[in-house]
Amino acid sequence: MKIKIVALSVALLACGGVFAQAADTVAKVKASGIVTMGVRDSSGALSYTLGDGKYTGYHIEICQRVIANLEKAAGRKLEIKYQPVTSQNRIPLVQNGTVDIECGSTTNNAARAKDVAFLNTTFVEEVRIAVKANSGITSIAQLNGKNVATTTGTTSVQTLRKNERANGVDFKEVYGKDHSDSFLLLESGRADAFVMDGSILAGNIASSKNPADFKLVGEVLSVEPIAIMIRKDDAAMKKLGDSTIGEMVKSGEMAKLYDKWFMQPIPPKNTRVGLPASESVKSAWAGPNDKPMEEYKK
Repeated sequence: MKIKIVALSVALLACGGVFAQAADTVAKVKASGIVTMGVRDSSGALSYTLGDGKYTGYHIEICQRVIANLEKAAGRKLEIKYQPVTSQNRIPLVQNGTVDIECGSTTNNAARAKDVAFLNTTFVEEVRIAVKANSGITSIAQLNGKNVATTTGTTSVQTLRKNERANGVDFKEVYGKDHSDSFLLLESGRADAFVMDGSILAGNIASSKNPADFKLVGEVLSVEPIAIMIRKDDAAMKKLGDSTIGEMVKSGEMAKLYDKWFMQPIPPKNTRVGLPASESVKSAWAGPNDKPMEEYKK
């Protein structure tokens, strides 16, 4: 019995060491020589796949700058591994140490901040409606009786329901497992509209077979800060990430990076997203902060 108890104690101590190291990203990557970046397949110009395990986008490049400084802190060259994540699993994968830095399109809100931490805001999103150009739909009021798509596990699900109640409309919600799946619901006619972050909608339209067949319409349904996600209670990583973002803003690199991904032709089809930096985005850069979505409603 004593042997079993001792063995169990050793195992628990070992697990405690793993969890402690997972919460200290610098120590974790220094020991392993590997940093794992959480990436998205179809989060517009923020994070998307080029195929063959290659990922690119605005947040991917920002994360690469953070990782360059992480290498300096760890004192060694790091191998970057890409871990595709979804709206449903991105937070658990950061929490359990599988993903070290999540570089997708995650809204910083109070509920999520209980489980993970966010670097200072790098993008402020406006939730919009995408429809087929010939649909005749111009506002959320015209979605009454329609099928409306959004992506499972996103804040847009709650936004959709709030606007449904507020505007007295009754539509059927249909869900895509990821953003490309949700856009396919619109593209194939199974949904009359797709409600999601404007940048994601614009990015999916730009990369579609016939971009002119779709457009963004209607009122802004929600304003949300989008940020890079890291593990909670990792002060060193938070400081390193925020410092990197601050340096990029101060040098003008952030504005140039934004222009590259949202105003210039981007791969693989060399189409333009055409989404100028909003005043909310510029304000987030000018006054670095990690305020959650709820603060933007005040």
